[in-house]
Amino acid sequence: MLGSPEFPLLSKEGDIIIGGAFSIHTQITKPLLSFTDPPKRLICSRFNFREFRFVQTMIFAIEQINNSTSLLPNISIGYKIFDSCGSTVSATRAAMALMNGQERTLGKNCSSKSSVHAIIGTSESSSTIAMLQTSGIFQIPVISHFATCACLSNRREYSSFFRTIPSDYHQSRALAKLVKHFGWTWVGTVRSDNDYGNNGMATFIKAAGQEGVCIEYSEAISRTYPQSQAARVVRVIRNGSARVLVAFLSHVEMDMLLEEAMKQNLTGVQWVGSESWITAGHLATKRHLDILIGSLGFTIRKSKIPGLREFLLQVNPSQNPQNNDVDNTFTDVSELRISNNVYKAVYAVAHAMHNMLNCSHHGEKLNQSCVNFTLHSGERVYFDDNGDPAAIYDLMNWQRSPTGETVFVTVGSYDALLPNGKQFTMNGINITWAAESLKRPQSVCSESCVPGFRQAVIKGKPVCCFSCIACAAGEISNTSDSAECSRCSLEYWSNEDRSLCVAKAVEFLSFEETMGTLLTALSLFGASLTLVVSIVFFQFRDTPLVKASNSELSFLLLFSLTLCFLCSLTFIGRPSDWSCMLRHTAFGITFALCISCILAKTVAVLIAFRATGPKNTVPQCSALLQRASVLSCTTLQVIVCVLWLTLAPPFPHKNTAHATEKIILECNLGSVIGFWAVLGYIGILAVLCFLLAFLARKLPDNFNEAKFITFSMLIFCAVWITFIPAYVSSPGKFTVAVEIFAILASSFGLLFCIFAPKCYIILLKPERNTKKHMLGRNNIKWP
Repeated sequence: MLGSPEFPLLSKEGDIIIGGAFSIHTQITKPLLSFTDPPKRLICSRFNFREFRFVQTMIFAIEQINNSTSLLPNISIGYKIFDSCGSTVSATRAAMALMNGQERTLGKNCSSKSSVHAIIGTSESSSTIAMLQTSGIFQIPVISHFATCACLSNRREYSSFFRTIPSDYHQSRALAKLVKHFGWTWVGTVRSDNDYGNNGMATFIKAAGQEGVCIEYSEAISRTYPQSQAARVVRVIRNGSARVLVAFLSHVEMDMLLEEAMKQNLTGVQWVGSESWITAGHLATKRHLDILIGSLGFTIRKSKIPGLREFLLQVNPSQNPQNNDVDNTFTDVSELRISNNVYKAVYAVAHAMHNMLNCSHHGEKLNQSCVNFTLHSGERVYFDDNGDPAAIYDLMNWQRSPTGETVFVTVGSYDALLPNGKQFTMNGINITWAAESLKRPQSVCSESCVPGFRQAVIKGKPVCCFSCIACAAGEISNTSDSAECSRCSLEYWSNEDRSLCVAKAVEFLSFEETMGTLLTALSLFGASLTLVVSIVFFQFRDTPLVKASNSELSFLLLFSLTLCFLCSLTFIGRPSDWSCMLRHTAFGITFALCISCILAKTVAVLIAFRATGPKNTVPQCSALLQRASVLSCTTLQVIVCVLWLTLAPPFPHKNTAHATEKIILECNLGSVIGFWAVLGYIGILAVLCFLLAFLARKLPDNFNEAKFITFSMLIFCAVWITFIPAYVSSPGKFTVAVEIFAILASSFGLLFCIFAPKCYIILLKPERNTKKHMLGRNNIKWP
């Protein structure tokens, strides 16, 4: 069947004339231009039954309105319908003819006003734009049923344009959310090389990028291109790694692509289609099903138009010789979607004219404030500020019926009016995938990064192509495909899988661990041994040796040594406020008391043997002076400790800087000056004691303690001098262990050096424990 865009296909007179432009034919033959003869008329071919149904739907709606007593009563509506042949040239000619009223104008016989009051059409965005460039100058309303280009929402350029199909702005964003929903982050795209395809795909690519979806390739085809271009595009699809193809094509370009896809046996591709072809009945054949089975895409919701099928069945050539009707699928009204848009467009014009004729402000411009009505089916029709309807879509899936036929199954929906995040929903119906696979196809450039890893972009590749890098220690990723690893807070650390932050292990020297148990045992052993020595001295308190050793200072020294051993226990266990304050002050005071006693004993020995008088007479040192010296030396340390605790006391501290994977629970000194003042004071006493004892080392051996005190102070000073670098360099709980070891070592050194020789004589050599022996100078030596 051949046609021409220069003459109306169908027409009818009426009080109001509505123009129509439909792509009843999809191929146009342009004559050669010789520039010597008048151009021959354009010839259109390839009859499109779908578009023909749109034409008949328009006529059906007009007849319904003419028969209505409530809408435009006593006013008849006529029509002039042209074939735009899917061409911008034909659409422009049709627009000129509709406005001028002359189908073929060779002279200056233009009429003074437009012959139509509104135009329905066209089905293509490019053709509609071409038609608007002419009709828009005269502000003739154009209402399209299928032109979806988002560019047509520009009211500054197309102020007289309206449509009953949503803008592709919403469809493209819905397609981006669809591929993201199924985890397809690596897709290929193909589009029609026209306003519809280029604008729609540009919006999709932008929205897909925001959703984290990457495009492997983006190809374009056009009905005006040679078939070799479609063949090249199919080869690109076959060679690509993306298994999902987003096809933003008109049904004509889709026909071209499918023909070539069948030649090259293109299978295993998950098709995601646009509104234009996703429910096109002429594509849903057994011939195409192996390729398109499982296709997904959005379309407007279908509706029912009562009486339309019966009207279509009455169409035959006898009614109009130009209608070469045949028994074809155009009578199928089971999927009325775009046809319903044509129906709504006609009613929109009728309601607008009705309102204009009945409105108190005559001549009011046709806009959304005047056009707002409800169809017989209950569907509400209105336009927003851009002349667009509400964007509500159904998600369709191509499935195979038990008889082998193609059926379109609604598996989800998209409502642009809902808040973001709630727009896209699935209804739970099982989806058929490409090649009827039971498993959803995967289409990613790189495999997903499991928790514990992060994505690292590969240089020169899209962001969807990445390698998986394990999170560093102390960092985690608890979701798949994390772009970055998150650092755990100070008190937490990553687990082995780097997928979860767990509480850090808290480290301190406890009684339960081996080191703590050993040090506790040594401490208690030292204290017990000191008590044993005290008991021995108490039992033999009346013997010459104990008396000569200044029993009062000896007992006080043993008491202080017991406290020195026991104070090391305050360093073991979980640090608390009281233990932190007690450990250093108790250590400082007990050792100050201990060294003060030794210092007093040394001074006593030195005074006794340096005093003038008979050679074998040992003068008695004043007990009051000894007590005073011990008390004064100890009191000074007490004062230092009180000042320390008052001004900046030690406190528990969680040290997260020394070791990243654990928390070292320790006692912060509060005041470093206070700590070193306490330790330094003990050192001064020890050095002073060492010097005095060293001066008295050559006094008579039988009575002389000086050399044992000298040796004990030598050990004491060596221990604590060694302690300083070890204390500073030891990490964590070993710092505490070093301090405890220094306390125990120095305490054992004092105990053994001063009291071991005496206990040896008292217990094993009682014959030496006599006054005669004590007064002799060289008869008996100390062991």
